[in-house]
Amino acid sequence: MTGKPTVAVLDYGSGNVHSAVKALIEAGADARLTSDRALLLDADGLLVPGVGAFRAVMDSLNDSRGGEIIDRRLAGGRPVLGICVGMQVMFERGIERGADTEGLGEWPGTVAELQAPVLPHMGWNTVTVGEGSRLFEGIENERFYFVHSYGAQEWSLDVTPPFPQPSVTWCTYGAPFIAAVENGPLAATQFHPEKSGEAGIRLLSNWIDGLRATTV
Repeated sequence: MTGKPTVAVLDYGSGNVHSAVKALIEAGADARLTSDRALLLDADGLLVPGVGAFRAVMDSLNDSRGGEIIDRRLAGGRPVLGICVGMQVMFERGIERGADTEGLGEWPGTVAELQAPVLPHMGWNTVTVGEGSRLFEGIENERFYFVHSYGAQEWSLDVTPPFPQPSVTWCTYGAPFIAAVENGPLAATQFHPEKSGEAGIRLLSNWIDGLRATTV
C-alpha cells in the first residue's frame, strides 16, 4: 500500500481519547476519531478505546452499534485493536461491583477484580511477552502504563490447526492477569500504549506495520 494506513478510532462516548489519536499519528497512521459507520468499517485498522466501567462501556457500544461494527470487521479479517476496557469487553462477561455484564464474546472468559492488596493497579509494569508476538517486537523488556482494578485472569480459547495459536502476554500485580492478546485480526492491550512513552509508540507502530501487511 502507499501512504499512511487509516485507523478509525471508534467514537462512542468513551471519554477523552484524543491522546490515543495523537499517539497513532505519531506512530505513523492517518488516525481519525469518528462515529461514521462507513469509515469504521472500511479503515485499514479500527481502535476501540475504553475508559470507565465495563457496563458503561458495553451500554455505549450497544447504543452505538459498535459491537456490530467490530463483529463485521473481524468476520472479514479486518484488524481491530482494543485498549484497556476496550480489551476487557472482548471477553464474554465482566463482573464489576456486583454487576454481571455480558461482553462482546470474542474470547471466552470473565473480567473480574484483580487479586491484589492495593487497587487500582496504577503505574508502570513489565510484562511476560507471549510466544510469536508481533506487537512487542523490539520492546519485549520495556515497561507499560496500567490504570485498572479489573482484568482477565485466565485464558481458555482452544485453537486447532491450521489456525495459529494466539499470542497471550501476561503481567503480574498481586497475581497474574492478561496484559495483551494477539489473535488473528483481533489484538488488545490492558495497558495504555498512548501513555507508555516510546515503548507504547513502538507497539502502536508494530500494529500499524501489520496493517500495511494485510492491505498490500
